[in-house]
Amino acid sequence: MSNNLINLSIILPTINESKNLEKLIPGIVSELKESSVKEYEILVVDDGSTDNTFSLIKTLSESNENIRIKAREDEPSLPMSIYDGISNSKYEYVMWLDADGSMPAKTIKELVNKQVMHLNSVIIGSRFVSGGGYKGIQDIGETTFFEAVQNVRKSNDSVFGMVASTLFNKLLIFLLSSKVKDLTSGFIVGRKENFKKEIFEISSYGEYFVYLVSDLVQNKKSIIELGYVCETRMHGQSKTASSILQLISRGIPYIRAAIICRRKQ
Repeated sequence: MSNNLINLSIILPTINESKNLEKLIPGIVSELKESSVKEYEILVVDDGSTDNTFSLIKTLSESNENIRIKAREDEPSLPMSIYDGISNSKYEYVMWLDADGSMPAKTIKELVNKQVMHLNSVIIGSRFVSGGGYKGIQDIGETTFFEAVQNVRKSNDSVFGMVASTLFNKLLIFLLSSKVKDLTSGFIVGRKENFKKEIFEISSYGEYFVYLVSDLVQNKKSIIELGYVCETRMHGQSKTASSILQLISRGIPYIRAAIICRRKQ
């Protein structure tokens, strides 16, 4: 491991994920103790939760001052929740990930340790490189796609969401001839100066990541993908796609983003 240490802000955009945060945040704190992080904060950016998210974070922050929450007052928006976290973060390096527990706390440590060995790079948690896998995978190289679908069916996650993410990702790679293999990741760490406000402002949902990766490539930023297995959510319902109509609605902005980015290449 590198002798470098970084100060890190971890951003968790959330709506009604208190049951998942209850497990995720303590897991993150535990993993950071064994990582290359000197100082850290966990910033929950809430987009209008009606569950007990605020009381949970208040309780957690009483025993750990590095945990805090910011309530958004603007119209709910995943991209702007992330950017609000970036703009309100304390530290030079920022990371963000889903709050549903699908991105394991142990992978945070792995991304951080990779970051300290490549301080000027952006590190992406990737399901589609060596060591990675999509939701429902139990054994890398052993679980078939259809077995993974059945595993997702047994969870609180969306099969539509899982299939959409996989198929749209393949389409996006084709449209952009991208060397980055997970263009719908949403799991990333790097210096906050690499992440521009306009990327998030022009986006409606997860397609912000397509714009972001394209911008990083155009500006010749080093990008490293690190494989991880995306887990199924334990509590709550997926916000990605629960029906064919929502799948189509979610997918169109991704395709539009890829076309726009391709024209800029």
